This record gives sequence, structure tokens and C-alpha cells, in this order.
Amino acid sequence: MLNALELIRSRDISGVDFGRMMIGINTLLIKLVYPDSPAEFPVADLPQTFNYTRIIKEAEKGVYVRPPEKSDDFFEHVLPFLAINEQTKPDVLSDIFRDLVKAGQLRPNSLLPPYLQGLIHERLGRLDQAEASYKRAYDMSDECYPALMNIARLRRLSGNTAEALALLSDLVIRYPNSTGIKRQLAVTLLERGDFSRALSAVDELLFSAPRNGELLLMKTRILIEQGQFSQANTILDTYASINSNNRDYLFYRARVQAEGNKNRDAAINYLRSILRINANDVDTLLYAVTLLLDSPRQADQQEGRGLLARLQRISGSSIDVMNLGLQDAIRRESWQEAQIFLNLILAVRRTPEDLINAYQVEHNLGNNAKALSYARELSEKNISNNDYTVILISALIDGNRREEALRMIESRLNSAGTGSVKAQFFYLRSRIQPNDEAALSDLRSSIFEDPRNLDALIATFEIYNRQREERRAVYYLRQALAIAPDNPRLKRYEKDYADLLKRN
Repeated sequence: MLNALELIRSRDISGVDFGRMMIGINTLLIKLVYPDSPAEFPVADLPQTFNYTRIIKEAEKGVYVRPPEKSDDFFEHVLPFLAINEQTKPDVLSDIFRDLVKAGQLRPNSLLPPYLQGLIHERLGRLDQAEASYKRAYDMSDECYPALMNIARLRRLSGNTAEALALLSDLVIRYPNSTGIKRQLAVTLLERGDFSRALSAVDELLFSAPRNGELLLMKTRILIEQGQFSQANTILDTYASINSNNRDYLFYRARVQAEGNKNRDAAINYLRSILRINANDVDTLLYAVTLLLDSPRQADQQEGRGLLARLQRISGSSIDVMNLGLQDAIRRESWQEAQIFLNLILAVRRTPEDLINAYQVEHNLGNNAKALSYARELSEKNISNNDYTVILISALIDGNRREEALRMIESRLNSAGTGSVKAQFFYLRSRIQPNDEAALSDLRSSIFEDPRNLDALIATFEIYNRQREERRAVYYLRQALAIAPDNPRLKRYEKDYADLLKRN
């Protein structure tokens, strides 16, 4: 197409109607297929005597002009594609697709029909067919790098980020000046979690376009993922002058407040701003529900449950939504409700976090055999993980397999060193001691190793509570409440000891 423009110039026909028309058509098509082309184009001066001009003018308004039924004109079949926009209906896309098939028959060596067919396939959600069309275009000319870019993007969207990265890494070497390739490479690196390389790619793009809002937001996200909240905030301050109502801008402001500044209230206010515009924004709802349910305020928790109900109506089969429902049920100690969510989640995935939840739910339902099976499965995922070992030992104790539990505890105590890890094993051993005195000895050792070991503090309180030694019981209850004031189990004890807690 660039050669065509050069041919028009060299033959000095750019002033006649045909030359002007061809300049206009080639310029439009280059901008459509190669939007990041550095070429300088003459100003379009379309002659009104050509039917192509009418097609182009109508396309600018989003109006698709069908070619005459018996037309054998290639451009009458291709140019109507310019009418495509986000609102183009599927039936119109299907009409354009049929006309592009005819265009391919009229000019079998043109890469335009298969390339544009790929765009339509993609818009209609036919991603396999889209990739096949892009490949046909690329096979016709390996200079059609946008076709390979689109294949890489489709691979990324399908989860094959490694394949996408390989394609883009090759393309960026061959076309180092293509901003489109660099931009897609940055997105792919970001999705793969390669934040350092993604940041370098974005910074390179920002060097020549420092006020590009999309790039500024991409850099903000990378900085947030890296935990560089102060720098992210600085970028957001820059972006605020571009569009302070942008959805992603508000979402990243919320993340900086919640994760960087630990300011839940400010974060929720930003999220509410998004939800006022789009009440069904799923990602915003997910983040808002997470923050609200973690709030110590009952009003926030109630709002969070209201938003969770909305999420469940919108996207109840989503694993993330089911997981939020599970976490809320666990928080409320509604174990049977939690079990329903749990079974749905485990049918789809079995991450370590899922297995921990499974152990906790079944343990609290008194299903010790099931709890032990989940604990064993969890431990097998990483036998050196102390947290998983603690869960397995707890499950063994609950299942009355005390000798096996004791062997594991003694082995771990001998190699645990000092600190919180050793404290956990002292606490576990206290659970299988034959009497209160032996248990208290282990619990004191646990608290010595880790004064914030909540399990040991609660267990010590419960022994003294059972022995009716109220002064000592209150001492340990107060320490436990200082660590976990919202713990449902402690809340019940706090109510029983309210007068003594005030007095002391």
C-alpha cells in the first residue's frame, strides 16, 4: 500500500481524481491495518465523483453500504468494512463477512480480505476462526505483522501467555519502532507477572508519549503489583489531570489506599464512586465486598453482604464469587452454608488455600475423617511447609490418632529452633497431654516462644476458666482479645467476663 502511494507520486497523478481517490483509499487502509505506521500521509482529498467516496463517507457515520449484487469491484466489497464500530450488530457483521469472502475471490492474493475476516470472526467471538484468518493473511505476506500481533493477543486471551510472549519477542526485534507490538508485549509481560520487564516496556513507550493515559494507568498497575504504592500514587496524580472519573483510575486509587495506606474507608469511597456509575462492575464488586466484609464495623459488613448478594445474582458461578461466599460463611461460623460453597469450589480447583478452608469447614462440622483427608492432601503438596504440618497434626489429634501426632510433634520440636514455629508445636503437644498441669507447661512454653500465639492464649484461658481461677483466666482472655477483638469465640467469653474485664 505504501508502494502504491509512492507509485501515484512518481507518476505525478496525485492531482487527478483517480490519484486522489487511490491516495485516500490507501491511506485509510494503511491506518486501519497498520495504525502505528510512522509513514507521513498526504491530506485526504476525496473526489466526489467516485462511488468509493460515498461508501467512505457513510462508513464514517457507521453506515454499512452493501455492494451492488452483481458488483465485481474489489473496493466496493472491502471499503464498507470501515463502518465497523463497537455498536455494529452481529447481522451487519455477517453481511460484511460475506462481502469480504467475495472480495477474497476477486483478489485471491490480497491479504486484506482474510485479515479483515479475522477481525469480524473475533468480534463475533469465533476466536479459532479468527486466528486461522490472521494466519492466512500472514502467510500471504510476513510483513503483515499486525496479523501475527493479533494471533499473539488471541493466544494471550486464551491463557497461552508463553506462546504470545514468544511471538511478540520475535516481532519486537523485527519491528523495533512499532508501538503496537511494544504495547502488547508490555500487556503480556504484565499478565505473566514479569513486572520488571513490563515496567521497562511501558517506560520505553512513555518516553515518546509521556501523557498517554492508557500507558500511565498500565504503569500504575505494575507499580501496585510490585508494592510501590508511593510511586503509583505519583503517577495517579499525573493522570488525574487527564480524566479523574476514569474507572481504572478510581480502582487503582482504591488499591493504593487499601493496600498501601491501609485506609479501608478511603478505598471503599473510591469503589463506591465506580459503582454509582456501573452498579454491576464485577471486579469492583469483588474488591469492595472483600474490604467491607473485613471491616470491624457491622454496617460495613452488612453493606458487603448486600453487594455479595448482587454479585451472586450477576455471576454466581464465578469461582471468585463462590470463594467470597465461602469466606463470609466461615467468618459467620455458618459451617453448613460454607460446606455448600466448598463443594462447588473443590469441583473446579484444589489450591492449598481451598484445602485449608476444606479442613476448617469439615473440622467445625465434626467430620474428622474428611478433615483429616484434606489435611493429608494439603501436607502432600509441600511436606516442608510448617503451616500445613500443623494442620495435619491438628487433624490427627481430632481423629484420635495421637501417637502418630506425637511422633510428628517431637520430630518437629527437635528441629524447629525458636520462635513462632516452635510455639505452634508446643501448643499442639498441649492438646494431647494427659492432664491440665502438663498442658499448661506446654502452653507456657508456647507463649514464651510467641507471646501472640492466639491458640495458646485461648487454650490457657479455657483451662483456668474450667478450673474457675477467674483472675488468671481474665489475664489471658485480655491478651487474646487484644490480638483478636472480633474473634467470635472470644466474643462469647468477653460477654461472660464483662464485669471482671472492666474491673481489672
